[in-house]
Amino acid sequence: MSGASEPAARAHRWALVVEDDPNDLELVDEVLRREGFSVMGAPSCARAKELLRSRSVDLCVIDLGLEDGSGMELLVDVRRDYDMPIVVSTGQADVETAVVCLRLGADDHMVKPYPVALFAARVAALLRRTGSTPRTEILDFDGLRIDLVAREVIRGDTPVVMPAREFDVLAFLATHPRQVFTRRQLLEQVWESSPEWQDEATVTEHIRKIRLRIEDDIRRPRWIATVRRVGYRFDG
Repeated sequence: MSGASEPAARAHRWALVVEDDPNDLELVDEVLRREGFSVMGAPSCARAKELLRSRSVDLCVIDLGLEDGSGMELLVDVRRDYDMPIVVSTGQADVETAVVCLRLGADDHMVKPYPVALFAARVAALLRRTGSTPRTEILDFDGLRIDLVAREVIRGDTPVVMPAREFDVLAFLATHPRQVFTRRQLLEQVWESSPEWQDEATVTEHIRKIRLRIEDDIRRPRWIATVRRVGYRFDG
């Protein structure tokens, strides 16, 4: 039986976007996904720090104007504790702000509002400079193939049509084979939500639908196992 290789799992790229404006977050998210990243959004410094502790991040975009604290202080903390490219986004167009950000560890500085094409070009150039250009990544299991960049699933030789959120759940579990996640953890990691905002039954229903698409027998699942009274595990 073949499983996903360890280097492939490490190659998957995650970006953290610290931004409290939903419109700006959507813009950045669109660009980074085209560059091959999976994107986590954080509306505050506190949430950003939680996400940084929860998974390995390959690129960080920080808005300076955060309601719960200074994006500049977050920049200092991220640069001190993590080794990743950092882009600062700000509405302040003065040279002094740009100089301070770059001296504190930012790799690039963007002034809002900026054209999508310009942001995309600056990110691509930054990734080339830092050697962080994402590679096309395919997780190839025994009879199940998941293309994380093209967001395609192939079962045997047959493409599987899968809605975006179901793919996100499957991809998250598949990049952490044999690791058990509770429904609460999946809500936090995939939906970026919590049981206070979204019912854990949402996770259960998505797992059921994924199994219908990829399992031969959903009563005896091959790929996504239920760990009784805990959660779910991908058996790659």
